[in-house]
Amino acid sequence: MAREARMRAGLTQEDVAERLDLHQEVYGRIERGSLLPSILTLRRLSLVLHVPADELLGIASTHPSALTHSPPARRDSPQVRRLIRSVRELSASRLRTLSLLISHFRRRD
Repeated sequence: MAREARMRAGLTQEDVAERLDLHQEVYGRIERGSLLPSILTLRRLSLVLHVPADELLGIASTHPSALTHSPPARRDSPQVRRLIRSVRELSASRLRTLSLLISHFRRRD
């Protein structure tokens, strides 16, 4: 259930793991069903994927949740999200260098 919800949300396993503050391998095991999430993780997963916890657990719900109707705040491509994660890990000097490079590219376009 989590995989389908993640795919509908247009997220990668890495995206979801980051939002849950889990290692990607741990989230992958949860998604494959080889590891049960804690109640807190299940709740957070429900919020990240915009689906009720009942759906993630495979329990049919007769009342649709408001969470399933909220649009995601932003729809960046997986490539852009990976770049953002990489940029967050750069040192201050490398970040300045990257900023100069981006400025150069933008002037060329």
